[in-house]
Amino acid sequence: MRADRVEQTSVGQERGSDWLGRLADWISGNRFMPVPPAQRNFVGDGDYLSIGCEFLRHFVRLGGLRPDHRVLEIGCGIGRMAVPLTQYLDPETGSYHGVDVVRGGIVWCDNEISSRYPAFHFHHLDYANALYNPDGHIRVSDERLPFAPGSFDFIIMTSVATHLESADVAAYMHEAARLMKPNGRLFMTAFLLDAESRAGIEAGRARPSFPLDAPGPQVPADPDQPLAAVAYDEEAFLGLAGDAGLALVARTLHGHWAGGASDHYQDICLLSPASGRSA
Repeated sequence: MRADRVEQTSVGQERGSDWLGRLADWISGNRFMPVPPAQRNFVGDGDYLSIGCEFLRHFVRLGGLRPDHRVLEIGCGIGRMAVPLTQYLDPETGSYHGVDVVRGGIVWCDNEISSRYPAFHFHHLDYANALYNPDGHIRVSDERLPFAPGSFDFIIMTSVATHLESADVAAYMHEAARLMKPNGRLFMTAFLLDAESRAGIEAGRARPSFPLDAPGPQVPADPDQPLAAVAYDEEAFLGLAGDAGLALVARTLHGHWAGGASDHYQDICLLSPASGRSA
């Protein structure tokens, strides 16, 4: 059964009346929303709908996502971010494309989301990833994503850089810069090492913890499973973004993974094309 969409007001009205919070609560409690069986969910712990709704709030309140935006999600997994967006994006003026290296997740999303929401599209990428697609035949840097330049207003990469080597992070950043409109936004999460997070690691407050003597640029939490959780020196990470032609829209918003106070777990970077960041 298709979940009925709630009537949307304008974003300005929503911000004044907490419409977004009420929408998120409605999605979280709607038993007709598509949710994958637990045994197929490979995108992490926690409640599938609640986490997706948490990020919907972040996308709108922090990232400026609008219902009429064209959205690309790199690393869409099994649709945890996409499902709440079905109730936020306007089906006539907005759209969503999700790409991922896990074929099973794309199949589920096609069957359970695209079949109900025609503005939502999912694409499998055979990019090699030792954790999620060990038999992949393509390096990220060797093949562009299948979209035209300047196609998207808003690009999502949540908990993707946390499972990538620096060369792949750089390649995806270059693709995001190519695919964004001049005033577009890239919403990324990561584990970033700065003075505060390093202090949290030294004090034993970080979850996960990372070795502070690793050479970098990427720092795995477990050398035996190097892509299970990856951190980056914050300056080096932003250097990769700068090399791709991206600039911070606002300061990095640090999460509580290293023991600090925050309403979100991973660190959030909101980036835009350097030439259009004032737009």
